[in-house]
Amino acid sequence: MSIEEIQNEIIEEFSMFEDWEERYQYMIDLGKDLPLIEEQYKTQSNIIKGCQSRVWVHAEMEDNKIVFTADSDAIITKGIIAILIRVFSNQPPKAIIDSDTDFIDEIGLKEHLSPTRANGLVSMIRQLKMYAIAYQTQLN
Repeated sequence: MSIEEIQNEIIEEFSMFEDWEERYQYMIDLGKDLPLIEEQYKTQSNIIKGCQSRVWVHAEMEDNKIVFTADSDAIITKGIIAILIRVFSNQPPKAIIDSDTDFIDEIGLKEHLSPTRANGLVSMIRQLKMYAIAYQTQLN
């Protein structure tokens, strides 16, 4: 499935909920299903800078696609990174680099986050794209 198809799926899922209380609960549930990072990768170098809570992300290349795993010590943040990983994991680096993240605005996520969480969201996206750039460089 392409990044765009996954994003459209997420937009559809979020549109089923009437209010943000339900959407937050859904994000928390998504966080519970997050492909968890192995303990050995919960290191300082894998922490995303710019997040108020701690978020660890690990990336590996498998069959020319990046596979992300992550964890966070905060439940909402864990839900946010779960959404991003669902979109970007198992995708080729170039697709990640070239993708936009307009779906975040479409589901209203950024406007319903505190300023510090919104900054964290931007930091998470930046870090996932940085991994993609690094792996794309290796492929060239």
